[in-house]
Amino acid sequence: MRILLIAYEFPPGPSPQSLRWARLTRELVSRGVQVRVLSVQRDGEPVRLPVPSGLVVDRTPPGAASGLLAHIRSAHASERTGESPDMAGSRAGGEPLPVAPGGTPPLNWKGRLVERMNRIAGLFTFPDHFGQWELATRLRLRQLLDDFQPDVVISSHEPATTLMLGRLARERGFAWIADLGDPVESGYTPARWRRRARSLEAWTCVHASHVTVTTEATKQLLVTRHGADPRRFSVLPQGYDPRAPDSPVRAPPADFSPALLELVYTGSFYAFRRPASLVNAVLQRKDVRLTVACRTPPEWLREIADSHPGQVRLLGFLGHAESVSLQQASDVLVNIANDDPVQVPGKVFEYLGASRPILHIGACGAVGSLLRDRGRGMSVADSAEAVGAAIEELWRIKATDAWHRSFDLDNDLFPEYRWSSIGGRLFELVSSIAAGESSRRT
Repeated sequence: MRILLIAYEFPPGPSPQSLRWARLTRELVSRGVQVRVLSVQRDGEPVRLPVPSGLVVDRTPPGAASGLLAHIRSAHASERTGESPDMAGSRAGGEPLPVAPGGTPPLNWKGRLVERMNRIAGLFTFPDHFGQWELATRLRLRQLLDDFQPDVVISSHEPATTLMLGRLARERGFAWIADLGDPVESGYTPARWRRRARSLEAWTCVHASHVTVTTEATKQLLVTRHGADPRRFSVLPQGYDPRAPDSPVRAPPADFSPALLELVYTGSFYAFRRPASLVNAVLQRKDVRLTVACRTPPEWLREIADSHPGQVRLLGFLGHAESVSLQQASDVLVNIANDDPVQVPGKVFEYLGASRPILHIGACGAVGSLLRDRGRGMSVADSAEAVGAAIEELWRIKATDAWHRSFDLDNDLFPEYRWSSIGGRLFELVSSIAAGESSRRT
């Protein structure tokens, strides 16, 4: 069986969607599937996720201002490290180079100019400046469809450009699975693109061979919004790789103190995912420390970390392995809910594999229910008072060494969220679709 994956976010990119398809392609290849990936050409990435062995990756330029910006980042990184541009971002063997807090090398005036050009280009290309890649990739996609003749084409959203390319494959008669991380039309979709986003989303839900989503809430939203057949949707959540019982424990990238309740948050902050209540609750105590691993924390959070270094600590961007080791060494992992209940941060599922208690802040939803039902954590309202009360309870649990009496920290508590399990369900899905497409053609 042959699968063509269209994924802008793919290794060496460090995003959650990149990690998702690094793991899922690994699982497909391990089951004997021929996988070919169509992705963007990246220069100077600070962290390089490994590409699974046994697959072929075709890369096309990001196009226009995006390509020029990537080149400048790469050249600037090589100036700082003394390495050639094609090695900027990784040493031999894939070890990441050190980068400035925030995760990416700072741009010079030329880089800032091109970044501004990128933002301007985003005003005219859908869904934003990523649209430049779609225009530059259509020819290579047509060539791959003719030469590789995939049994199934998969589009990894976001960005929506991958769905536009997947639509091209579908219109040429290929079976097509649309993997929707989030709805195309979301709360953060610019007003100028809302109508087009909904139109693309509707076409995808009605005409794709199958649609996969990461949450049941997203499935219900899309089915209701477009009157689509629910049987054409499958839920394939984010996942985690469990640590083997005999594998060595990697030292975390930061020290922890037994005299403090050590809270850890790894992930991004957005206008719809805010840490204010958490930070305010932490600042009320001297015996609690919040460690944040984030590429670009808000400026006000940087200022608090500078003025309260014993209570708030920023580590900048961490690679996946470092992030996991940090999670496993924490007392408590913190998740902050998005404003939109259909969106579940992918980090939640990575947290499940760390075998540590989870403090979920915000609307209870599926995450809060999962933690409560399995005994892995607690869910509280998004207010400094509610978070403060939870911290007080967590401190009592730590002081009496009652973690295992208070929470179920079994390493195999969530087997359905292992990447191997999710990959197995994806394999069954693509096999069924490929078989159905073959019988339809004959």
